[in-house]
Amino acid sequence: MQDFFQNVSRYPRYLISLIAGIFWFFFEQLKPFLKNPVTAIALVGFLVGGFALLYLTLEAMLGIS
Repeated sequence: MQDFFQNVSRYPRYLISLIAGIFWFFFEQLKPFLKNPVTAIALVGFLVGGFALLYLTLEAMLGIS
């Protein structure tokens, strides 16, 4: 039974590693765009707009005021 709990305790660490790897991959793909100021401003604008869209959509769906 101890082996079972030891195996289950590895899943949160795996999940964190997986999510960190996905964010690292996307950051590495977008890093060249940050060298040009025009594309950097556009990229930041798209990210802020995407988060605002997600926030407002979830707020409306959940009825949070």
